[in-house]
Amino acid sequence: MASARKRGKESYLLTVELGYDSTGKRIKRTKTIKAKTNKEANLELAKFVVEVESGEFIAPEKMTFESFVHEWKTKFADKHLSLKSIENYTTHLNNRIIPYFKGVQIDKIKTMHIMRFLDSINIRLDGKEGVVSSATIVYIYRVLRSIFQRAVEWKVIKESPMIGVKKPKEIPVKDIEVYDEKDVKLLFEALEDESFLFRMLITLAISTGMRRGELIALEWKHVDLNEGTIKVAQSISMKNEGKPVIKSPKTKNSIRVISLPASTLEMLKRYRVHYLQEKMRILDRWKEHEHEFVFPNAYGGALYFNRPTKWWREFLDYNGLKKIRFHDLRHTSATLLINQGVHAKIISERLGHADITTTMNVYGHALQTADKIAADKLDTLFKSSL
Repeated sequence: MASARKRGKESYLLTVELGYDSTGKRIKRTKTIKAKTNKEANLELAKFVVEVESGEFIAPEKMTFESFVHEWKTKFADKHLSLKSIENYTTHLNNRIIPYFKGVQIDKIKTMHIMRFLDSINIRLDGKEGVVSSATIVYIYRVLRSIFQRAVEWKVIKESPMIGVKKPKEIPVKDIEVYDEKDVKLLFEALEDESFLFRMLITLAISTGMRRGELIALEWKHVDLNEGTIKVAQSISMKNEGKPVIKSPKTKNSIRVISLPASTLEMLKRYRVHYLQEKMRILDRWKEHEHEFVFPNAYGGALYFNRPTKWWREFLDYNGLKKIRFHDLRHTSATLLINQGVHAKIISERLGHADITTTMNVYGHALQTADKIAADKLDTLFKSSL
């Protein structure tokens, strides 16, 4: 049953009844609209009925921030954002934003509340004391802006409390942390006690400069053990309902063929034998038949996106090695090549950068250092001939 009842000169109350709940209470959805005539009101009523019956209508009465976030996720995020963005948004929402605004009605959240919240962020996601990075605070600001923007568009609130909140200033990140040759030697010594899969994963990360998503998406069909090359043809960002989401790499330049050092190639050949032996050993539990991932999980499927990072952190803690991110192994690969005098164009192609400008911008400091070393070598040559 639905009705449109006039409440003011140009105001109507729309009502749609949906039967009764488990306690016998009548379920109603109401909405106040502006309309000049009964005809206009009835047209809006027809639209309202469709919204309610399809589940698209969001009742604003006493809706908490947490309840609206659920609506925002199903009606906006799941439809318009990438899986990786949804994962990042959800992490910040669950760890920081929802706990702070838990139980608060969304229409009661004001600009000052948002400003106090952003000022209060001083605990790291891992629970350790310390100020989070400015990039994290900017990301949280973006999450809030998206949520309240939808709330205004869907007429749950009249005005976004983000109006008047200045975007936090993002402080430029410090120089990239990488391993030098001494650090790499210590790393490989520590890796001797690790599983073959983890040793191979880290070795390829450093020797090829491949991204994490490219490594876990790597299949044996992309590996040429005769030519000693790897074709980077796909990437995995995260898993959707337990299945890997395989997609093309970041850019068209990311699709590339990388030559392997001789030692890495020999290790990869031994790892291939190990891989086949492990597969035969657990064949009854091997569930993946469509893809043959180089670095499989216990059932033959792709590793979860964050798994290498978790392993890496635990490995560094246990062995007391210099703390760098898993992604910094890619930077380490590039820096080691720069220090060996490899041309920036070759490094750019190995990394899959869109163009050499990206390489120059990211590794400008390392390239300047290498240039100074090159100049010193020339100076030595010139002096010897004078």
